[in-house]
Amino acid sequence: MKSQNYETHTRVDPFYHYVLSGLLLAAFILSIIQVVRSLQLGEDILQAFLIVLIVVSLIIIAILVRIYPLRSQDRAIRAEENLRHYVLTGKLLDKELRLGQIIALRFADDKEFPSLCERAVKENMIPKEIKKAIIHWKADHNRV
Repeated sequence: MKSQNYETHTRVDPFYHYVLSGLLLAAFILSIIQVVRSLQLGEDILQAFLIVLIVVSLIIIAILVRIYPLRSQDRAIRAEENLRHYVLTGKLLDKELRLGQIIALRFADDKEFPSLCERAVKENMIPKEIKKAIIHWKADHNRV
């Protein structure tokens, strides 16, 4: 596995992010063109609208297929980081930490994790600031 840092930690699945997104966008544009043509000709209007509905449904499914697993992973990350904080400090994570902050903190090495948690709460750091503040990066290759 390649080492990770702030610049290299994001993950893109080319097949999902580019191919599927491109195909859905093309299908949506073509379905709208078909509706306009059908309205101009006064023919096959029902089928044209049906195609638009199907394409919109596929777009919604594609979005949900991405969002639902990410939400599950976010819950798992929250539990893992809460346990890690407890193991390192004997205390649970501060309730003031927002989920985005906790997700960003997962990249912090054990040595800097507790102090960075405190700093994130005190300074109300956004996830991007937290990630940039990490000195010793702990890679997460399991995020989908």
